Amino acid sequence: MHARESEADLVILDLEDAVKPADKVAARAAAVEALGQDWRMPVAVRINSQHSEWHGEDMVAVMTSSPSAIVVPRAVGKEEVAFVRNQTGKPVLAMIETAKGLVAIHETAREASALIAGTNDLSADLHLPPGAGRRPLHMALQMIIIAARAAGIAAFDGVFNSLEDDEGFTSEAHEGRIHGFDGKSLIHPRQIPLCNAAFAPSEEEVARAERLVAAATGGAERFEGEMIERMHVETAQRILERR
Repeated sequence: MHARESEADLVILDLEDAVKPADKVAARAAAVEALGQDWRMPVAVRINSQHSEWHGEDMVAVMTSSPSAIVVPRAVGKEEVAFVRNQTGKPVLAMIETAKGLVAIHETAREASALIAGTNDLSADLHLPPGAGRRPLHMALQMIIIAARAAGIAAFDGVFNSLEDDEGFTSEAHEGRIHGFDGKSLIHPRQIPLCNAAFAPSEEEVARAERLVAAATGGAERFEGEMIERMHVETAQRILERR
């Protein structure tokens, strides 16, 4: 399936880790060509890090084309994110992939339009052993969500590497939603419907949210045996917006 034909909410054209050094020039040209075509969804470009030899030409490419946003890998601090945003005039999605990125996450979030958990690189940078799973990353993931919420921006969970493990993907996506992520990075079109189902509210959640919003009159009050107030109404409204 071509990315343009998918049901993805956002497509990211990758110039960074997915591309071999020998293929960087060709990948950049292909991305520029693709950006000139019609897409049904927003299209972002993940550029190479400012510390790489390809960063400058990537910046020229995105400045002379029309991506919806720029994805900055291994983001550390406000200067890098602000530079890319100011030079391109595009929203920046900052990937948090290193211990340094976690330490500087709040200043990064203030300059970004969204944060993305780069779970693979983050696991490596934190020296987690192979097969450690996500449990050792829980604190780091919560830091990403907290920084995003404090800055009023979106936060997206990292990728799930196993292409054939639908059950594992669904479990991890549900976990991401429970933790507070707004969505999840995907590496294959087959994961799209699983992700949409995991992050969409259930019929029961929607029905209860509708009842709560309809019943709320302002201030603290009783609703179906529970005490509710303004924050519960706002949570219910967010659920209804995700239908």
